[in-house]
Amino acid sequence: MSKIYNYRFVAQIILEATTPLKTASGKSDFFVDAPVLKDWNGLPMILGTSIAGVLRHSFNEDFQKEIFGYSKNSSNEGIGSRLLVSNAHLLDENQKIHHSLGLPNSEFLDKYNNLPIREHTAITHQGIAKDKSKFDEEVVFAGSRFKFELEFLGDKEEDEEIWQKILSQLTSPLFRLGGGSSKGFGEMKVISCLESSYIIGKDYQNKPSDLNISVGENRKLSNSEQVCIYKINIKPDSFFSFGAGFGDDEVDDIAVTEEIVKWKDNKGEFSEKQILLPASSLKGALSHRVAFHYNRLEKVYADKIELDEFDNYIGENNKAVKAIFGHKKEEDKETKKELGQKGKALFSDVFKEFKEDEIKIFDHVKIDRFTGGAIESALYNEKVVANKDSWDIEIVLSNDIEDEKIKEAFEETLKDLCKGLLPLGGKVNRGHGIFEGSWIKEGCNDKK
Repeated sequence: MSKIYNYRFVAQIILEATTPLKTASGKSDFFVDAPVLKDWNGLPMILGTSIAGVLRHSFNEDFQKEIFGYSKNSSNEGIGSRLLVSNAHLLDENQKIHHSLGLPNSEFLDKYNNLPIREHTAITHQGIAKDKSKFDEEVVFAGSRFKFELEFLGDKEEDEEIWQKILSQLTSPLFRLGGGSSKGFGEMKVISCLESSYIIGKDYQNKPSDLNISVGENRKLSNSEQVCIYKINIKPDSFFSFGAGFGDDEVDDIAVTEEIVKWKDNKGEFSEKQILLPASSLKGALSHRVAFHYNRLEKVYADKIELDEFDNYIGENNKAVKAIFGHKKEEDKETKKELGQKGKALFSDVFKEFKEDEIKIFDHVKIDRFTGGAIESALYNEKVVANKDSWDIEIVLSNDIEDEKIKEAFEETLKDLCKGLLPLGGKVNRGHGIFEGSWIKEGCNDKK
């Protein structure tokens, strides 16, 4: 017989997306391949099932069964979840949710009618685009805030520690929501956590159902989970460009920029467009160089391996790339099962303010290599960035990578980046994208 719990732990939580958020609706439309999930007012939202899924995945199997329940087994046994998670709704500039149909006049909320679009294409180990791999997706502005509620069924004395363990997971460096978490999306931070408690039959009926009614004591959350964090500080030598994938009314190709939400005294407003260093660009560059260094450390050279084995050492088939950056499902030759692995490194998009005079226009024309003259209709131009400010980048790496050569290959790659030997972004064959700087690591379990 299932145990009856009369005590309710409740928390109202506000999360801020410190990087853009990708909560795909699972459908495509006329304008974009992957639009974000929206509520009845057309505002982005996060399903409670998504939050519950991420929390569940954070714990071991026994804890999952105890808190999140399990379906009926062969003994016809099963229990429901003790943790109830509401949907997370977007907050306006005054940190209010709009439950009813229809929105007030608000320049802030109007911005969400035109969300940023990210253009993507898969790149081979040779640095060229894969055929038919281009797609685009909608993302929610970085800085957007969402509010939701957690309710835990338990005993006041016995389950306080479990409740705090659940809440602390929200501040884990590995906690991310939505899709593309290993590509820079979905990094969240807790802005506030209001805790309260109720007893069934005594005061539970007084619990507000409207999340705009804030109740409870503010609790500061902390998390002791150990991860390896690489902190990188790099500065561009000259020009760089992370292309938007399209042009404007002046040039054929522009650098990608996005607006973000900034909060001051709990009042939200949109910034001017900022330069974006996409985590996907950084991840791709590092991935290719990690494969090179791992092969070097393993003494795997092109002239020492058979041609039919060559693909096993490059790109996403490389052992180090698989371990750090993950890999798609593929059939295991021994077990015949499809196996896949999520990446063990988390990257984040980075934004930086810039001035209009830091955008430079370059004109180009393709030259006929035989005549030395310009090819007809081959003139094009582009905007690149000349901002000289340094960039602070953090990469979170799981501590369960045991192969020391894999970690060494990753760190050798970071050395290349900071020495200017690994350019980032586009047009690198023209001298763009050279960065130099330094890096440190914290919390890493090194055996050396």
